[in-house]
Amino acid sequence: MKTRIMIVDDHKIVREGLRRLIEDDGAFEVVGEAGNGREGIRLARQLQPQIVIMDVAMSELNGIEATRQLLTVQPEVRVLALSMHSDSRFVKQMLEAGALGYLLKDDAFEEIVTALRALVAGRMYVSPQASGGILQDLALGQLSGDGDTSPLTAREKETLQLIAEGHSTAEIAERLFVSVKTVETHRKKIMDKLDMHSIAELTKYAIRQGITSLGD
Repeated sequence: MKTRIMIVDDHKIVREGLRRLIEDDGAFEVVGEAGNGREGIRLARQLQPQIVIMDVAMSELNGIEATRQLLTVQPEVRVLALSMHSDSRFVKQMLEAGALGYLLKDDAFEEIVTALRALVAGRMYVSPQASGGILQDLALGQLSGDGDTSPLTAREKETLQLIAEGHSTAEIAERLFVSVKTVETHRKKIMDKLDMHSIAELTKYAIRQGITSLGD
């Protein structure tokens, strides 16, 4: 029985390349692909993959929040993060969200099968470059606190990402299945918590925190 894999990445060429590599191995089958975190969560409910390869920086819903939401409803799924970032902050946030592995895109085509086999066996897998950053920060005492220092709730982060990506209040309401008034309330709470007063300030904050990929 082949292990069922789903790929969530906002670059079609990356998805296609990973699919070919994974299926060439023979032990895995790619059952679906999604272009953003929100679509990935929806598809995972339908397709029931055993492993989800999750890009960290995506529009609509980033991989950190998507992983949290996915594992809330499908805790049996094993998530392998895929990222351009070796920064220990992103690694720690993704692992805290529930991912069992963290693979850098630079290494993905060489390490993907090794990482998948580790997850199938119930082991964690972190790219050497990424784990090096974590170990260095531990040595310097910089990981003693929570990896995610944002005061925002998960829903407020979702809202902030969509605001930063230029969606209107009505568009955000439609995507999150809430009323326009609810979105306006979220925006006010976000601004109050962060002591920010403009969309430009919110956008800069979202980029710094890795909530949106606009800074890539």
